[in-house]
Amino acid sequence: MRLMKFAVVALALAASLLSPMTSSAQSIYPNKPINFIVPYGAGGGADSRSRQIAQKMSVLLNQPIIVDNKPGAGGNIGTEFIARAAPDGYTIGMGNFAPMAVNKTLFGNLRYDPETDLTPIILIEKGPLVLVVNPSSPYKTVKDIVEAAKAKPGVLTFSSGGIGGSHQLSAELFKQSADIDMIHVPYKSGSAALTDLMAGSVNMMFDQMYSAMPSIKGDKLRPIAITSKKRSPLLPNVPTFAEVGYPKVEVLNWQGLIAPKGTPKAVIDKLNAAANEALKDPQLRELMLSQGNEIGGGSPADFSALIKSEAAKWSAVVKIANIKSE
Repeated sequence: MRLMKFAVVALALAASLLSPMTSSAQSIYPNKPINFIVPYGAGGGADSRSRQIAQKMSVLLNQPIIVDNKPGAGGNIGTEFIARAAPDGYTIGMGNFAPMAVNKTLFGNLRYDPETDLTPIILIEKGPLVLVVNPSSPYKTVKDIVEAAKAKPGVLTFSSGGIGGSHQLSAELFKQSADIDMIHVPYKSGSAALTDLMAGSVNMMFDQMYSAMPSIKGDKLRPIAITSKKRSPLLPNVPTFAEVGYPKVEVLNWQGLIAPKGTPKAVIDKLNAAANEALKDPQLRELMLSQGNEIGGGSPADFSALIKSEAAKWSAVVKIANIKSE
């Protein structure tokens, strides 16, 4: 009996000694390098922004943040990798518009659920798209396009960088709002779609601001309207869709940091604080604004609310347009 009591006391003492050590280990997070997963290829917009934010956060957290590109399947491969990682704060990644809010509806066999398998950390940025045409196009306004599409249903064409991306979805939302019929011409990349638009092979395209601006400035594209609530300082003379009668055509291609579901709240909060601080960097802010983007920030709850709202919105658009993944 005495031996048993001694064993119980010894176990209790060991537990009391271990508890502060465990708490201390959590309080000093991070104490080793963090893996940062980008679900797209090197050199693109998501990759560039991921490396910029990772570099700023690495300094603030005093640990290396290693960027690892895992592209494929519209962002699904890399996003699934994040979802399946250990929820310890040492694997985070960039969560984007399509894999976080669109692909659950678009892909019938998605192997992760953005809502149940991932935890939002912070919104990094939002960027509008701009409807552009070839400079020689007869269409100078949204009204011109709508009238032409109603006169000849199924004749006008719009290009995109692939099925189910923001290029196509913006056009589908426009079609539904204006009650018009146009033909989607998907390409393997946004740059290929833009090249053929400038060559006159298609009639129009909804493109990201940062991608379209060099060609707009070079008079190789004509901007028609922008998908944000307010006009962009980069294109002050270009109206929003709301201004020309289509307020539902509001599209912001966004991205933010995510982690596996189950990552401790204290860790999420620390990553959120570091990212918010990184977004105050003047150089990074100037770069984002120069590309036509809105700077993110805020709480994990703010980002979670955005994802839920966007998922509901785009689920409806995808179903009405009957878009199917390749």
